[in-house]
Amino acid sequence: MKTYKIHFIRHGLTESNVLGKYIGHTDEPLSQDGAAQIQQMCDDYIYPTVDAVFSSPLSRCTETAKIIYPNNIPIELEGLKECNFGEFENKTAEELENHPAFSKWLEGASNIKPPFGESNEEFAYRICSCFEKIVEGIMKTGTRSTAIVTHGGVIMTLLSAYGIPEAPVHEWLTPSGCGFTVMITPSIWMRGQKFEIIQEIPLVPQSDSEYNENEDFFDAISFEI
Repeated sequence: MKTYKIHFIRHGLTESNVLGKYIGHTDEPLSQDGAAQIQQMCDDYIYPTVDAVFSSPLSRCTETAKIIYPNNIPIELEGLKECNFGEFENKTAEELENHPAFSKWLEGASNIKPPFGESNEEFAYRICSCFEKIVEGIMKTGTRSTAIVTHGGVIMTLLSAYGIPEAPVHEWLTPSGCGFTVMITPSIWMRGQKFEIIQEIPLVPQSDSEYNENEDFFDAISFEI
């Protein structure tokens, strides 16, 4: 039976990421350092070869996709956008600590949302609906290897919702330019809508003796999250 690989990749750094601000639907491009970092990672590590690339339409994701996969035109999907943080947009946790809705929202309450933004429940429903349509499409077309370049919150939520091994959202925190490869087996997906999380990406070249083969790659990346 055919299996399908999807490679989730988080976008590169923006100025607001470095400052610790919440940026959801704000269309902020990669910073100069962020773009350079992604290019350096392409030079130093290995990203999987893919047949198709899907991306959030926000600049920080499309720019990342074009650096990593210059020969693929990213298919932009509104459903892959980060959470709409409403009044929390472009503010830090310190600036929001006294906001009446912030602490409950931060705790993960499903029905609490930033004013004029999305609740955690609304966000999860939107991105899961989009992802399920992607899976349906790649299985219908026989597209065996696909990249999804998107936001940290999207990756964390989808891996927590569908991934095996199972883990809470915060355990799938992903550095910029990094991500996970998952394998979809149609029979398992059809029965229980689950995929297997099989590796972290990008991959360290086998000839690179600097890293122990059992070392956690994410622990070896020392840049901003």
